[in-house]
Amino acid sequence: MSTQTTDLALVDSLAQLATLASMTTITPLVSEVHEFNRFYARAIGLVQPEPASPTEAGVPTEAGLLAGLDIDQTSAAEALLAPLGQAQRKELVDAMAHIRNALGEKPQSPSFVLRAPGPGDLGWVIERHGYRYAHEQQWDATVEATVARIVTDFAESSESRQAAWIAELDGERVGSVFCVAADQEATAQLRLLLVEPSARGLGVGTQLVEECLRFAKQSGYTDVMLWTLNVCVAARRIYARSGFHLDKHEHSHHFGHDLVDEFWSRSL
Repeated sequence: MSTQTTDLALVDSLAQLATLASMTTITPLVSEVHEFNRFYARAIGLVQPEPASPTEAGVPTEAGLLAGLDIDQTSAAEALLAPLGQAQRKELVDAMAHIRNALGEKPQSPSFVLRAPGPGDLGWVIERHGYRYAHEQQWDATVEATVARIVTDFAESSESRQAAWIAELDGERVGSVFCVAADQEATAQLRLLLVEPSARGLGVGTQLVEECLRFAKQSGYTDVMLWTLNVCVAARRIYARSGFHLDKHEHSHHFGHDLVDEFWSRSL
């Protein structure tokens, strides 16, 4: 059997599978699957973007095949996606993006949003700090307890000059930062800066810090301070670039490890 005959058989099988389901409302993830199917069919030569020439008459055109499949495959795709949890769906989207990038498709610019926390976001901040530092620094569960106390104090405080931000890329939460009142008068404290690995190197951490500084100045603070640890190398680089300077450091034991506390500050 020739390669072209095999490819055509595969296309026919996909079309038969798609027509088993009727048209339904297209969700964002199903739309993502549509786009991946269109890209992959073009990439491996199952369809051609332009009308076939006489010597290529046996190869379906994109207009002739994919236009119909975009409608017919919706319910079939939804049925395939239904058993997947949120984490598995994200893995699927990431995998499709990796394949498209590896095969030469130029990636689209990600949609970036900084927003106030909504329902579930504060719990996400606690969980991601606990998970991230356990995997990257091998810190124990006391880091999650520490973050939980900070988040609880924030949520229960009546202080009007405090705020928090969640960073999103393409609708996925990828970072956080908090701005709260410090013990010193007229001084704000930057807390809980976090950037997920998928968003690192894109300037997300810098934008979170800059938003915190902007809010602190607008709220009447004259200085901003923060506490970090010597092993938080990427965060320390962001602080230095944002105008913070290291005031003092001291040896300590946190989260199951011997570490060095660092206290940074800057004027507004």
